[in-house]
Amino acid sequence: MKELFKRYRVFLALLAVNVVVGLTLPEIGAKSFELTRNNLLEMISVIPPIFVLLGLLDVWVDRATMIRYTGKRSGLKGVLIAFLLGSAAAGPLYAAFPVAAVMLKKGSSLFNVFIFIGAWSTTKIPLLTFEAASLGLTFTLTRLMLSIIGIVLIAATADSLLTSGQQQEIYDLNRN
Repeated sequence: MKELFKRYRVFLALLAVNVVVGLTLPEIGAKSFELTRNNLLEMISVIPPIFVLLGLLDVWVDRATMIRYTGKRSGLKGVLIAFLLGSAAAGPLYAAFPVAAVMLKKGSSLFNVFIFIGAWSTTKIPLLTFEAASLGLTFTLTRLMLSIIGIVLIAATADSLLTSGQQQEIYDLNRN
């Protein structure tokens, strides 16, 4: 029981704050609970399909294939695959993390996982088409190129700042 409280302490603290706000400032409390309800409904609609796809990825793609295409020695091919997977993805950013965990479990390099998460967060293909229609093709292409450069720089920096022990710890956490 103590472990359960420890695991969910942030959630419980936020729930307590929401209850206090709801009791002291009913209008703000009602708005807070409404936003929480809407976010929960969104998560319930997004998470199950992601986990079904993760299960399929886990079963259909063997470790050797994942290592060959997105592992440490995959080179530019691995970067492009990770980038395209992230760009073609649908859903909010929090859905990318379980996919990244499966990629790590299957042997993808941390660098390629960082590329995947960066692409998921900034270069989704459906959003690029909307952006081009709304803000113009020149703006969209400029932002896309700067985003790609930023993704690669951030991934390289994060990958190089982690010691081999820290990298191994990340891999170990995702193999369980």
